[in-house]
Amino acid sequence: MNPRYGLARVLSKRGLCSRSEAARLILAGRVRVGGRVVRDPESPTSLEAEVVLDGEQAAAAEPLHLMLNKPRGLVTTRSDEQGRATVYDCFAGAELPWIAPVGRLDRASEGLLLFTNDPAFAAAITDPERGIEKTYHVQVEGRVDAHALQRLCAGVDIDGERWRAVRATLLRGGAKNCWLEVVLDEGRNRQIRRMLEALGFPVLRLIRVAIGGLVLGDLAKGRWRPLAAADIAALQLPETVGRA
Repeated sequence: MNPRYGLARVLSKRGLCSRSEAARLILAGRVRVGGRVVRDPESPTSLEAEVVLDGEQAAAAEPLHLMLNKPRGLVTTRSDEQGRATVYDCFAGAELPWIAPVGRLDRASEGLLLFTNDPAFAAAITDPERGIEKTYHVQVEGRVDAHALQRLCAGVDIDGERWRAVRATLLRGGAKNCWLEVVLDEGRNRQIRRMLEALGFPVLRLIRVAIGGLVLGDLAKGRWRPLAAADIAALQLPETVGRA
């Protein structure tokens, strides 16, 4: 027996749009299932059902996996109510199908950000049970000593919880600031910034340089490229995920 999901989720699983966008399309009467207009986003639907969107077959999209070197100052969202520039500005003119960011980088952060229309790929990357390591290079104000690095890994109490880095090392130091490499296996909101600020080291710059074994490399700021098979292999995902 084929499992059934809400219609909005089926459209999302096919990589055509987000669940919220799918719900909007369904409520607007633009989606038919088996020749009948369905206006309930939660209407139980098989993944194999015949679904038509705006008069065209809503077949599953070809899986797409991209990496972007996110510049500082861009918001990780499709549109911003304050009119700020977003990461989607980096794809202007590329005529890509619908894609969504895999996780986030805050506006002040830079570096490696993945995009996909493949829900299974996104779920495997963000699954907290998998704990895929993410590596950051962080410039902080002040001089971080071995004791502070040890505290980052032992844990810093934030909002009644103990937040930890997997590893933290000094890359280079100066008289007024230094660069650290910090590795996380979880993705709490502004985790590195809040941990370092709690220890008295304001963050000046934060760059994500790797996700698992996938490294940012020499990809220019603001540029993007599709992931090659070797890139996906470097993420060490389950065999059934991310392969065309």
